[in-house]
Amino acid sequence: MSKVTSALVIGGGIAGPVTALALAKAGIRATVHEAHDSAADGVGAMLSLAPNGLDALRIVGADEVVRGVGQQVPGVVMADGAGTRLAEFGGFPGLPPTLAMPRAALFRALADHAVAAGVRIEYGKRLISAEETPEGVTATFADGTTATADVLIGADGIRSTVRTLIDPGAPGPEYGGVLSFGGYAGDGGVRAEPGVMYFAFGRTFIGYWRLPDGRICWFASLPRTEALTYAEVVRVPAAEWLARLRDLYSGHVPGEKLLAGTDPGDLMITGPMERMPSVPHWHRGRMVLVGDAAHAPSSSSGQGASLAAESAVELARCLRDLPAPEAFAVFERLRRPRVEMIGGDAAAKNKAKAGQAGERPAMPTPEQMFAPVHKHHIHWDAPVTA
Repeated sequence: MSKVTSALVIGGGIAGPVTALALAKAGIRATVHEAHDSAADGVGAMLSLAPNGLDALRIVGADEVVRGVGQQVPGVVMADGAGTRLAEFGGFPGLPPTLAMPRAALFRALADHAVAAGVRIEYGKRLISAEETPEGVTATFADGTTATADVLIGADGIRSTVRTLIDPGAPGPEYGGVLSFGGYAGDGGVRAEPGVMYFAFGRTFIGYWRLPDGRICWFASLPRTEALTYAEVVRVPAAEWLARLRDLYSGHVPGEKLLAGTDPGDLMITGPMERMPSVPHWHRGRMVLVGDAAHAPSSSSGQGASLAAESAVELARCLRDLPAPEAFAVFERLRRPRVEMIGGDAAAKNKAKAGQAGERPAMPTPEQMFAPVHKHHIHWDAPVTA
């Protein structure tokens, strides 16, 4: 197969626009095809972008627009359920601070930036099939239209259609044993310094930080053996979920106060915590996966968006220097060990949140936890070889 000059990118969330931007930087023309009718406005709750994710976005010129919608939270405090501080961390010198933001704001910022940079994004394009020929790959969408390019890149998330086209036997997302919630609370006497993310462990876990308006945003988990879909979770009244969370966090410092200070209308329901198990096949022929379609690590990692940005840039770098499918194989070799290490760590955290972890191992220092993740850097200008 000759050098790639054009690409169809399926999915307009995080990985899609970043992949298109990186491909453009590599001299490859890409069009993003998104199933929804807009850039997922209002979809999802909060997320964070770590220094490694921001470093990847810097390569494609998208870091500043993301800073415009994010809140800096460079500090980390770890405590136990009684409120005793266990460790503190202020970030690594020379690295940008972690940003917290609404998922929908990140989607919109990346989509708008990509369009301003000349990337074409077509909405209402739900992929149903793809056919390869010696000359390229043609995608067919639910509205009856088609599009053709040299390669097709599946950036279509944890329930990827492209993943099943590459491998009909590919695994789907794996339930992590907990339902995830977030919310906004009044102060309630909880200490929360601006710019610091707090992680309070114990019989259960809650994380939180102070917003610029003075409220506290928190995220927590409710163990449940049997999985529920997101649709099933949202059918239960928010007041009922809040009551269950308050019961679970009774006696937890500061969880009890945060939940007591949260109204049902301020509860964010994110549904079952899921991750992708190891995906055997990331690519086939002219098709390849990127982002959550290949390696969604669950929100316990705090790395889903950052890893998606990293992989988008690394894939474009490989396609810049190598023909497909050789570029796809090198891309997978470069990325699989890192994303599976982070995903495995997140799976262990999910077990702890679900009360399935057994004896808790000694807690590493924050520097030990974050250094191999946050300090990752992609050398864009370095040539990629087989």
